[in-house]
Amino acid sequence: MFNGTMLAANAQPSQGGALIQLLPLILIFAIFYFLLIRPQQKRQKKHAEMLDALKAGDEVILAGGIYGKIERIADPNTFIVEIADGVKIKAAKSGVASVAAGEK
Repeated sequence: MFNGTMLAANAQPSQGGALIQLLPLILIFAIFYFLLIRPQQKRQKKHAEMLDALKAGDEVILAGGIYGKIERIADPNTFIVEIADGVKIKAAKSGVASVAAGEK
């Protein structure tokens, strides 16, 4: 009734079975990459290019929602931004959210 050779043959995992078990995990990673990771990397690259292209005279929107005009570049990481007539603030380059729509 009991066949020991059949039990030994069934105990060995097949190579195709291991691939089939990993396939859903690979598909989930691919979906995450194309729907989440890759678009985020593109946005970060575009934002970094925008920050590198900023110059005096550009109108910007800071991360806090403040609109202003870059008066001068204090150093590679900070700007002097005029937010009203005679009101100037020092802003970090990383604090610039975007260029105002009227400018570019």
